[in-house]
Amino acid sequence: MLGTRIAPLVAILDRAIVRLLPAVPQPLVERLAQRYIAGPELKDARETVRRLNRDGKMATIDVLGEEITSEADAAAIVRAYQDVFADIEHCGLDSNVSVKLTALGLKLDYDVCRANLESVVRDAATRGNFVRIDMEDSSCTDDTLRLYRELREAGHDNLGVVLQAYLRRTVDDIHRLADLKPNVRLCKGIYVEPPEIAFRDFEAVRANFVQALRELFDAGAYVGIATHDEWLVDEGRRTVSERRLETSEYEFQMLLGVREDLGRRLVADGHRLRIYVPFGRHWYAYSLRRLQENPKIAGYIAADTLGRVIPFRNGR
Repeated sequence: MLGTRIAPLVAILDRAIVRLLPAVPQPLVERLAQRYIAGPELKDARETVRRLNRDGKMATIDVLGEEITSEADAAAIVRAYQDVFADIEHCGLDSNVSVKLTALGLKLDYDVCRANLESVVRDAATRGNFVRIDMEDSSCTDDTLRLYRELREAGHDNLGVVLQAYLRRTVDDIHRLADLKPNVRLCKGIYVEPPEIAFRDFEAVRANFVQALRELFDAGAYVGIATHDEWLVDEGRRTVSERRLETSEYEFQMLLGVREDLGRRLVADGHRLRIYVPFGRHWYAYSLRRLQENPKIAGYIAADTLGRVIPFRNGR
């Protein structure tokens, strides 16, 4: 009963924290973000991935840079990914990459974006690596899935995509992709979308996630089960157990610095876990956007930081 009363108050506090974020001094935001972003440079991502690998976890590296305004900016992101692949190969890291199409020029020109994406995918293939196309807001969904299909049909098999369970279209998208036997990261989704496009009810999103997961396995897809929701993690574990899937046929995925306790349990139980590792000099814009899109994470960070700063006594 008490939990039912407290939950709405916690949600209000989380949203209040988010509204205050733009007024928070940048050094403090940087301190908050340190646990969730590897750092501004490639060497920061490298050391983070090394640590994760030592702990039995895989990684996917993301170069932050969605806020591009020119084709030159997008070309610079391509070069940054090429540097990432060279570093992964040279250092023997267990990591692939995740790319946002807006960082490769999707909002500038479709053909420019396709050429940039193909450059990244070809470079990955020469090094035996893999590229995941991230999913952004609903204005990008059609073009993202179109590009994924075009490149897969052009013979690029080292390519995956992301689907978001809160979108009403997702199960239909799975059916349309089924002939490709796609490699899919399935997540809930965090962008704010109108109710005619996305489920708003928490349990409806969960239900659609579970249905989408089953449809993906029915389609012969390799699935990255990407969630910090323990109930959904348990549903994922139950589903792969019922289908008697080998650990090589799926993986779990989480964000850097979030629910590390749950991640450790998954690894200890023999499941493969991949951690999303963002890095880059655009960390500030990414941090604000990520926190604003997910007020609950902002609350987690604030509570965690407060606990580090204020030495509460036992029984806090």
